[in-house]
Amino acid sequence: MPGTSSAAATFRGGGAVAAAMFVLNVATYGFVIGAAHILGPDEYGALAAWMNLLLVVNVGSLGLQATTARRLSSGGHDLHDLEPRLVRLTFASAVGLGALLLVLSPVTNAALQLDDLLMAALMGLAAIPLTFLGGLLGILQGERRWAALSVVQICVGVSRLGVGLALLLWRPEPRWGAIAVTVALTVPVAAGLYALRDRHLRPGWERSGLRSLVVELGHNSQALLAFFAVSNVDLIVARHVLDAHDAGLYAAGLILAKAVLFLPQFVSVVAFPSMASGEHPRAFLAAVGAVVGLGALATIGAAALSSLALVFVGGSAYDEVRTRLWIFAVLGTLLASLLTVVYGLLARGGQRSAYVIWVALVAIVGFGLTVSSITGILTVVIAVDATLVVVLLALQPRRPG
Repeated sequence: MPGTSSAAATFRGGGAVAAAMFVLNVATYGFVIGAAHILGPDEYGALAAWMNLLLVVNVGSLGLQATTARRLSSGGHDLHDLEPRLVRLTFASAVGLGALLLVLSPVTNAALQLDDLLMAALMGLAAIPLTFLGGLLGILQGERRWAALSVVQICVGVSRLGVGLALLLWRPEPRWGAIAVTVALTVPVAAGLYALRDRHLRPGWERSGLRSLVVELGHNSQALLAFFAVSNVDLIVARHVLDAHDAGLYAAGLILAKAVLFLPQFVSVVAFPSMASGEHPRAFLAAVGAVVGLGALATIGAAALSSLALVFVGGSAYDEVRTRLWIFAVLGTLLASLLTVVYGLLARGGQRSAYVIWVALVAIVGFGLTVSSITGILTVVIAVDATLVVVLLALQPRRPG
């Protein structure tokens, strides 16, 4: 039966993507943990701030991926007509965002308190391959080519781990961590281009159909930008209200929070085409339930095995944060749930509802600047994020738009 065949293919695809995302997360956090051990709390805080801003910059890539995947999944679009416009949009977005961030390097340097203008400028260079990668992943996701997408995702993590630790062991400085991340991003781009080599991808220069793509990209990107700003602004606040040592401890705790955030990301990746096409009406609720369940298991594990969890956030140098690691796991579960709800909005045509996320950002900054402890920042962020998840669930559109 067609429905049974589709469900089986989705299940197999979910297994492949889950395995790839597991490797990606292990490799990525292997790099993060290695960097925390090599650099120590004070210097690691600078690299953590840079990498968290890179997650915010990544909205350009994720916006392109969501736009491309949604167009290809929703039907009514000819791949050969659509692809050239998508490639053109990808090239323009990658180069434009990279150039803007290079110009804003002094602002980045001041905002993150890096005291290293070159490290700040690397954000612009990293944005180019990172954004281009989004367009490639969007085509693979929209076509449900899970095996190829899985290979590209694995390349993201493995290249960062290998290049990153090698350069940091050679030069144990935050700047070299940023250099490693930038260089490593070229590997998954090459893998994505190879996977799509039969497409002979080249940008199309005709203007027809581009306006709607740009509008959708703008909506998707602002929603994802809002999410990643909300999920990362607390570290920037921490670097302003805490001393360097406590800010480093908070950054180490966020390693666990981000691990829990990205642990169930494969659920959204696989469910997105189904949510966009409307072929499985309950795909959204099933995705949210799966994410919450995985987060709950991670939180229980962090509470029961706090000593083991400490190893994964940097070791004994960060022992002061050990008893609060389960709270960081709760934060990660809320962020994972929020990300799934945001993707539900994008897939189902409810992008404008995501404007309320910006209100949450203002709340985190406003209330966060009034506290002066790790526990205080955690309390503010968890309260705001929990409220935001409830509000966005209430605003979900009933069917794909």
